[in-house]
Amino acid sequence: MKLYTIGFTEKTAEEFFALLEGAKVKTLWDIRLKNHSQLAAFSKYPDLAFFLDQLLDIRYSHFIDLAPAPELLKSWRDKEMEWKAYQKAFSQLMDSRNVAKLIKKEWREAKKPICLLCSEAKPDFCHRSLVAQIIKKLYPKTEIIHL
Repeated sequence: MKLYTIGFTEKTAEEFFALLEGAKVKTLWDIRLKNHSQLAAFSKYPDLAFFLDQLLDIRYSHFIDLAPAPELLKSWRDKEMEWKAYQKAFSQLMDSRNVAKLIKKEWREAKKPICLLCSEAKPDFCHRSLVAQIIKKLYPKTEIIHL
């Protein structure tokens, strides 16, 4: 099973939707802390849900439990912690939220393939890569592809 991830920054709407279409994504899990910011441009909720449905027949869901806590995100963005410390803190947060239970339930019900959405252009230092690894641990045959 393929699991995609995508960030909306540094992409035009045309590029973003073409990548999702090319990957044949059926469900998009928005794992951003804030999905309604004016800075989100074309990926702002509820516009994104409308575009995904109308343009590509993709189901949209927002899972704030898969997002970092505001103070954790701020610490990372303000460079108050290194990536390894962020990874550890994020993992502990996900454990405390029991996200494995949420993922298993939603994974069963979702049309595949699924794509995780965050704002970062690249996945290297983004929590979406950490969430993808949690999913891979739950479903070892998952192939992670960053769009």
